[in-house]
Amino acid sequence: MALAAGNFLIPNATFFVVLVIFLIVLLVISKFVVPPIKKVLDDREEQVSETARDNRSATEEFEAAEREYREAMKSARGEATGIRDEARAKGRETLEQMRSRATAEADGAVSEATEQLRRDGEAAAADARQDVGRLSADLASRVLGFDVSTDSRLAAKFTGSDFTKSDTTGSASDATRTPTGTGS
Repeated sequence: MALAAGNFLIPNATFFVVLVIFLIVLLVISKFVVPPIKKVLDDREEQVSETARDNRSATEEFEAAEREYREAMKSARGEATGIRDEARAKGRETLEQMRSRATAEADGAVSEATEQLRRDGEAAAADARQDVGRLSADLASRVLGFDVSTDSRLAAKFTGSDFTKSDTTGSASDATRTPTGTGS
């Protein structure tokens, strides 16, 4: 045994005591420490896999929502284009209505102004016809040197209806050819 006591490779009683203590500690650790740790690790792994599933479903929902958003935007753009075209058409229609109304009002104003000018022109022409006989008689009296309104034949020429009808065939020249008084 002396040989056994000197050889460190041969086990002695301490080895078996340490081995028993080791097995007891291993049993206690495996019975009381490992299960809660294993449970925590399993819970954590389950949470990680649940999070991964949630991430996948969230990604799919996001992609679906993005597709839906793009379709809605496309639809909204088409609808906006339609509304814009409709508004332009209504604007053109309103513009045409306003233009036709303005044209009608302008035509009415022009015709009214034309009618007023025609009436004013006719009134001015009538006044001028009335005044032209008297003025021509006065002028003829001044040129001839005697009062032509006293001569019945000449007075009828200057104040009568023949002169106002634009008788330019020689009424005034007849009066200048037959002077009855002293001329200048």
